[in-house]
Amino acid sequence: MKLLAFETSTEACSVALWLDGEVRERFELAPRRHAEVALPWTTTLLDEAGVKRSQIDAIAVGRGPGAFTGVRLAIALAQGIALALDRPVVPVSTLAALAMQGRGGTSGGAHVVAAIDARMSETYVGMFAPDGEGMRAIGDEWLGPPADFKMPGRVGEWSGVGTGFAALDGVLSRRLESALVAIDPMALPHAADVALLASIDFASGKALAPEHVEPAYLRNNVALTLEQQRAARLNR
Repeated sequence: MKLLAFETSTEACSVALWLDGEVRERFELAPRRHAEVALPWTTTLLDEAGVKRSQIDAIAVGRGPGAFTGVRLAIALAQGIALALDRPVVPVSTLAALAMQGRGGTSGGAHVVAAIDARMSETYVGMFAPDGEGMRAIGDEWLGPPADFKMPGRVGEWSGVGTGFAALDGVLSRRLESALVAIDPMALPHAADVALLASIDFASGKALAPEHVEPAYLRNNVALTLEQQRAARLNR
C-alpha cells in the first residue's frame, strides 16, 4: 500500500509518504508558507523514494480541526491530486494524528487528550484511547474556552499533547494537571501519523471519493470579520 499524506492544519506543514509500512516525511514550522512548500516537498519525497504518482493507492489528509486556511489547503491538495490520479481520499482527524504522540505514557497504553490552540480564546480538544496501532475517539471533538472543558471519569492513564495546553497562559494545563501523568504543550500534528492512521482506515474500506471529503472546522462561522481577526491576534 502506498499513501501520500498532507497535514497543514497548524503552523506546522508536513507531507508524508507511506510505503507498505515504511514512512518518509518532510516536516517544518512554516507559518503562512504551507501553499508554497507542500507540493515541492511532495515531488521530492516521491523522487527520493523512486515512486511515481500513478503508483499511489490513495491520498491521506488531516481534515482538521485547525486553522481555517490550513485545513482548507490540505483538503484542496488532497482532492486535486486524488481527482487527477483517479484515487480515493482517506480523511483523518488532525486531533487523532496529534494524539499519536501521547499514546505511550509510562505504561505504554495512555489515553490521550489532544488539544490545539484555536485562537479567539478557544481550544480544539479531542480524547482518544489506543486501539491497536491507531487511536479510537472517546466522544466528540470539542471547541470552546479551555476553562470550560471537562474530562469524563478517569479510566487508566491519561497524557496531554498539543498547543492547546500552552494557549492562554496554560489554562487547560492547570485545569487538567491532576488528571494527566504528562503534558507536551509543544506537540504539533505530523503527516506521518496521518499516513499511519489512514493506512488502517484504507484497509478497513473507509476511503472516500474526493468530492465527498469535508473539512472539520468545528466553528460554524469560519469567515472571521476584521474585528474578530484583530481580537484573535491580541489573544495569541
